[in-house]
Amino acid sequence: MLKTAEHLYLQIADKLEQLISKDVLKIGDKLPSVRTMSEEQGVSMSTAFQAYYHLEAKGLIESRPKSGYYVIFSPRRMPEMPKACEAVKKPSEVTLHEMITQVSQDMSLQNITRLASAAPPEALLPAAKISKALIQALRKSPNAGIAYEPVQGNPDLRRQIARNSILWGGAISEDDIVTTNGCMDALTLCLSAVTQPGDTIALESPAYYGSLQLAESLGLKVLEVPTHPGTGVDLEYLDKAIPKFKIKACLFVTNFTNPLGACMPDCNKQELVRLLEKYNIPLIEDDIYGDMYFGKERPGVCQTFDTNGLVLLCNSFSKSLAPGYRVGWTVPGRYKEKVLNLKRHHSISSPSLPSAAIACFLENDRYEHHLRGMRKNLHTQYMRHLQAIREYFPEDCCVSRPQGGFVLWVELHPKVNTYEIYEQAIKHKVSFAPGRIFSLQERYNNCMRISFSNPWSKQIDEGLKTLGRLIRKMS
Repeated sequence: MLKTAEHLYLQIADKLEQLISKDVLKIGDKLPSVRTMSEEQGVSMSTAFQAYYHLEAKGLIESRPKSGYYVIFSPRRMPEMPKACEAVKKPSEVTLHEMITQVSQDMSLQNITRLASAAPPEALLPAAKISKALIQALRKSPNAGIAYEPVQGNPDLRRQIARNSILWGGAISEDDIVTTNGCMDALTLCLSAVTQPGDTIALESPAYYGSLQLAESLGLKVLEVPTHPGTGVDLEYLDKAIPKFKIKACLFVTNFTNPLGACMPDCNKQELVRLLEKYNIPLIEDDIYGDMYFGKERPGVCQTFDTNGLVLLCNSFSKSLAPGYRVGWTVPGRYKEKVLNLKRHHSISSPSLPSAAIACFLENDRYEHHLRGMRKNLHTQYMRHLQAIREYFPEDCCVSRPQGGFVLWVELHPKVNTYEIYEQAIKHKVSFAPGRIFSLQERYNNCMRISFSNPWSKQIDEGLKTLGRLIRKMS
């Protein structure tokens, strides 16, 4: 009954949002009264109210006392999208230590408006239910969780991950999965399994700075591949670059890249797999943001198109459920034995209780229910952040349109240096991620990554207003 009511109010809200985005309902237009909407749609007054509250939370409409609801914002007013980067001439060594270290340290400062971290706040996570699952796991454990897990990982957890793979079109078994200490550990194991120091790998550009640092730690060179903010990696460029630069592996985020927010269409994913099969090189697919989609369906993954075991799929529950539990996993395809050997040498096994707790949480079918609420909140927060940027930042700025994930990529006038803005913003207790840390090249100096992971608040509104003021001074 409750699910039906929730479905109905979201259906009504989606229809109205589409009318607003198509300018059928324009800014200033009055919406039908709640009573009229209730009668026209054949729903209760409460359901009609919920639909309007939902649109109001997104900042699309507002309630005016004794007058009704009015449209106040349209997605048609959004800034232009950023442009894809230009191709680079050769792979690069990794040297960004000081700037990345500074930004990372500043993320933990007290009393700061956090627009830098691409991670979920506690407010979006089911802490009480996770705690309950942890107690349940402890009671079920024959040894109180103090014994080593099998190297491949907790069998119950692997079984639940395999069961949930149907949500992204997967058809894997628990035997295909290796658990890890978070997604970065999965990426490290997989990248180590398919490369040697001195090899060149391909990354998106802009690329997550953690991936750049990982490449450096393994002694790898990086070729940055031009990436479209909507559709992802330029496959035509990649096809020519693989033989030219002797690429040994690709590491791509195919769904909602960090920081650009691009989501590769399924047809492109299939083409990418075929391309890599032609050259017989592996793809390490980071799908950590895949569950954080705003649309009707979860985007697929390249792994579902792989018939030769060349795709090593990596993921974790750090962005969706429990960052501190550090529970990740990989489906490493033909490289499974190499990954298991590396894990055996590096960490022996994964922590017992966190893995068992996540398994219990998944077993009780709480995960998808939690994700539905989280996705709805993230989409609302995305809309509010986007609107504030449109209002406070210069009119010539370009902003990405991610359909999932946690972050926005903002491109400003070429003469604006966002690291200089960053140094000023920190003094005003506002953090963000300057664009320069997302590339090994001298580029993206006029760009910034802004996280919309935190629920909208007056503090965030003031933080974005402060950033807009600092940017306008430099423009």
